[in-house]
Amino acid sequence: MIEHSIIAQVSDIHAAPGNDGMPRFERALALLAGFGPDAVVLTGDLIDDGWTEGYTEIGTRLATLKCPVLLLPGNSDDRHAMQGVFDGRVGAIGDGDAMHFSARIGALRLIGIDASLPGSSSGDVTPHLGWLNEALRAEGTENTLLFSHHHFVPCGIPPLDEVIGRGGAALDDLFASLSTKPLALSSGHVHRPMSAMLAGVPAHICGSICVANPLWFGGSNVPAVNEPPMIMVHRLTSDGLVSNHVAV
Repeated sequence: MIEHSIIAQVSDIHAAPGNDGMPRFERALALLAGFGPDAVVLTGDLIDDGWTEGYTEIGTRLATLKCPVLLLPGNSDDRHAMQGVFDGRVGAIGDGDAMHFSARIGALRLIGIDASLPGSSSGDVTPHLGWLNEALRAEGTENTLLFSHHHFVPCGIPPLDEVIGRGGAALDDLFASLSTKPLALSSGHVHRPMSAMLAGVPAHICGSICVANPLWFGGSNVPAVNEPPMIMVHRLTSDGLVSNHVAV
């Protein structure tokens, strides 16, 4: 019998003094209070425009949560500034400069892979495949949720696929080689909710706290953007995992 576990995911706040990222984030936290998650995962791009003071602002608000918090950096983040604010609170595991994590939360193992590249909007999981392979094969990973900032399955939006996480084919091979695959891979970066498959593993993209990107496939017309801020809520029971896209 699998016990009940709820993991909330928040991505791409992009908070800066000149935008409404923090009020949007506060709305997400208020909504999460009603779900009572067992953990909250932030999948990167917490700040924008180098506003490192925002980490303290975000940390103050995260302190109101009554559950563990795990964080990954994104391409707009400053790893060293993040570590200075969040070190000791979020269970980050260093792999060189990378901020991976692996944590047991109830019936779930949560693994975060930091594929961000300094000075680049894209990412690359390839240098971290050894660490990830070991983490995914460790004892007690029968029910694993894997998180990343970058997406590894093309989303179809040309400018975002130009900055996709590299190493998707190698990640596909790694998943295919596992006797027990992750329940899902859930990312951010695209600023839109999406779902695909990677080697038989559901590959989700969490909607953003910041303003969404249009679902534009490169045509002459750019569709309007109507989506509100969004989060994901992943719920595991004896019936399996259900991942919900939730508007804030």
